Amino acid sequence: MSQQMSRRHALAAGLAAGTAFGAAAIGAAPAMATQPAPRKRGSGNPFLEGEFAPVPFEVTEFDLTVTGTIPKELTGRLLRNGPNVLGLEDPLAHHWLVGDGMVHGVQLRDGKAEWYRSRWVRAKGTAEKLGEPVRGVPAETDFASNINVIGFRGKTLALQEGTARPQELTDELYTVGPCDFNGTWAGTMSAHTKLDPGTGELHSVSYDESTDYVQYVVISAAGEVRSTRKIPMGGTILMHDFALTEKYVVLYDQPIMFDLDAMEHGQKIPWVWDTKRPNRVGYLPRAGGAVTWITVPPSYISHTLNSYDDGGDIVVDFVEFPAPFSADRLSTSAPPALVRWTIDRARGGVRRTQLDDRPQEFPRVPDAQVSRRHRYGYTAATADFLKAYGHGSTPDSAFSNGLVKHDLATGRSQFHRFPRHASASEAVFVPRSGARAEDDGYVLSYVHNPDRNASDLVVLSAQDFTGKPIAQIHLPSRIPLGLHGSWIAGA
Repeated sequence: MSQQMSRRHALAAGLAAGTAFGAAAIGAAPAMATQPAPRKRGSGNPFLEGEFAPVPFEVTEFDLTVTGTIPKELTGRLLRNGPNVLGLEDPLAHHWLVGDGMVHGVQLRDGKAEWYRSRWVRAKGTAEKLGEPVRGVPAETDFASNINVIGFRGKTLALQEGTARPQELTDELYTVGPCDFNGTWAGTMSAHTKLDPGTGELHSVSYDESTDYVQYVVISAAGEVRSTRKIPMGGTILMHDFALTEKYVVLYDQPIMFDLDAMEHGQKIPWVWDTKRPNRVGYLPRAGGAVTWITVPPSYISHTLNSYDDGGDIVVDFVEFPAPFSADRLSTSAPPALVRWTIDRARGGVRRTQLDDRPQEFPRVPDAQVSRRHRYGYTAATADFLKAYGHGSTPDSAFSNGLVKHDLATGRSQFHRFPRHASASEAVFVPRSGARAEDDGYVLSYVHNPDRNASDLVVLSAQDFTGKPIAQIHLPSRIPLGLHGSWIAGA
């Protein structure tokens, strides 16, 4: 077996560890007002307990109960993807981010919540666990699609970390198989693609555990790969996210390196922080040319809020964790904060500004502002994630059950607090029909309701962010916390 294939098999084995439930456990669950209680504490793995615990069934429910009034102009689906492992031999050996992907969705139309569905994404590894035929032509690393789900050119795509291919889903969330963009692409894609609202192009920066470069891919508005560029990195790195402006692609070269020996020494995944490798940020002209790299102080950038061109500067807003970051334990020395980098292209330096020091994650801007100057951003409170990371309670105990709206023009923020012990997921902004302001619209989020031990889809007014929810759509099932999703407009 070649060294490359050996590395692929080792990674796949590490990321797809687990055994399937019996056939009865993976069928659709009957409709019910509440779900069984989450897995009790004591598994030794915090991501298998409480609000993170996987749900054992696929669920379908029609005509959902609603408190309040759903705006009739909200026509489409709010989809969310995340790890939902099918079964485990050893809970202590399980890593949360490698659990089988499950997509959850609610269809809204004419002021009604028509349906809720949850479906495992039948990537190669998951389909094999379910005892089902593999859809399409499988690749060695098609083991889980559990990070994100997007809409592009009429297709619904479930995305994995940069080592796997997107999986196409139907409108009802059934798996079609790997997407090759009309036969123009056979490689991997990142979980955090960027859709340019001006050009309609989809941008991706993906990595592969068997190479020492990352690959920048542009998919045209027609749905076919327009260009690809290989960017040498001098080693096999994990590049979870990147940033996009109208002129540049911003790359984060952080020292999280592939180390095949790490699993043999007890790590759950083979990625380690290399203290000898410098942290860098690079900007690559979209029109062509080389990357310009700038060394920056060590930190871990988890997710980009947005980026834009500002004269000769590049502004990048993101959530930052202090270094070193352990990908294996998902831990750092302190909570994450919202940070801005201003990249001075003329002088070759980076100015760091901390925008908000409260613990938060999953930053989002309105889709229409991606790569353009933004005023508003939305983040989720992270108390439950911090507890799982091992940080215990947050400095502000009230910052544990809500969403934050940031006004980056004034430096002010608003906090929408949900009931005690509720847990809010990533916020997604949907513009109002005929909107004239960047925040004229709605903020949607799946929120764990502890009273029902199930989730609600909560609809907020973005311009009355701290006010009472416009609507709360009560789901028949619990959605485990994490990770990402999208609003896909249309029936």
